Amino acid sequence: MNTGNTAYVLGCAALVMLMTPGLAFFYGGMVRAKSVLNMMMMSVVALGVVTLVWVSVGFSLAFGNSNGGLIGDFSFVGLRDTTAVVGAGIPLQVFAMFQLMFAVITGALLSGAVADRARFWPWALFVGVWTLVVYVPLAHWIFAVDGFASAHGGWMANALRALDFAGGTAVEINSGASALALALVLGKRRNWPREPMRPHNLPNVLLGTGLLWFGWFGFNAGSALAAGAVAGNAFVTTMTASAAAVISWLALEHRLDGRPTSLGGASAAVAGLVAITPACGFVDTVGALVIGLLAGVVCQLAIRLKYRLGYDDSLDVVAIHGVGGLLGMLLIGLFATVAVNPAGADGLLYGGGLGQLGRQAVAVLATAAFAFTVTYVLAWLISRTIGFRVDPEVESEGIDEAEHAETAYDFTPLTSSIGRTT
Repeated sequence: MNTGNTAYVLGCAALVMLMTPGLAFFYGGMVRAKSVLNMMMMSVVALGVVTLVWVSVGFSLAFGNSNGGLIGDFSFVGLRDTTAVVGAGIPLQVFAMFQLMFAVITGALLSGAVADRARFWPWALFVGVWTLVVYVPLAHWIFAVDGFASAHGGWMANALRALDFAGGTAVEINSGASALALALVLGKRRNWPREPMRPHNLPNVLLGTGLLWFGWFGFNAGSALAAGAVAGNAFVTTMTASAAAVISWLALEHRLDGRPTSLGGASAAVAGLVAITPACGFVDTVGALVIGLLAGVVCQLAIRLKYRLGYDDSLDVVAIHGVGGLLGMLLIGLFATVAVNPAGADGLLYGGGLGQLGRQAVAVLATAAFAFTVTYVLAWLISRTIGFRVDPEVESEGIDEAEHAETAYDFTPLTSSIGRTT
């Protein structure tokens, strides 16, 4: 066992775990006050449900010996082997926990597409089954590299040779395509888009943004699985791209709407982080700068497009994660360079031709098609059997009291000891 690499991966796993509570604050601040607890609980329950799925069988199917490049086997069921090591001397259980945090945050991201209208227990069932039938196969396709944890891995990484350093496919494009399917199955919120549905707590949104940004360094730099030059590059490019996205987003927002907003700044930071995720270990700072600048513009325009297309993705998972992930994956084909990572490839602008760009495009299309189709079927089945959406009166009055018997804020006036209202 390599104790240095083990400590590094453990620390990064802890950082990535923090992203899910960060997402709860990020999403919770964006919704109306009457449904903030339900929104946050959808992230909290993902920590519980996805962990049980992952430890029992999910990790094994994602990283076990491959069956035709499509899915793993049952060799790691229950994570009972405490002595096995993978890669550069990392204990199997440590690597499994690092990858678990990816699975948790991906499932939690989908909740943003159905804010204000999803029942709690059907959501919990959905995120557990979805992890097994959508996330796990995609993780196997792109993350299961031949000879790392098993003899044979997934087709996307090993046969197609698409590059994805930290989850542009299995996490970002997957969550975006799945969010679109969910939004279509559950339908629009009542009175959307006629009724303004403004964020009720922007300070919480900014707090969540900070936690996400902080955790994302573990997400991206941790994917190097060792504290070396590649991890350092991933850290630098992650910071550079997100910073560039903030500036380009706010500049465009000011140009189009007359003011730069705090919600725009928060969304921009996440858009930059999303776009650089697949590329952070393959591009240099120049590539990261371009990716970030483009993410701030393209993802913002994608949000505006949803009103024309008429689908109610409440918190813009499709535009930020789906479109941002797609952008980052494709730009690898332009900006990747083996000078940064010898295990990568040279993109078009570094003399590599169009081949890598084509491989990236195939990975994007395959991921989006699989995720959308399977998620749509799963959400439709839950909707038609046990019901997925709350009743109209619950949606109007607020989900928190109906689903959790709680409210986030107590607006009851305080009464003094002599009966006067204070």
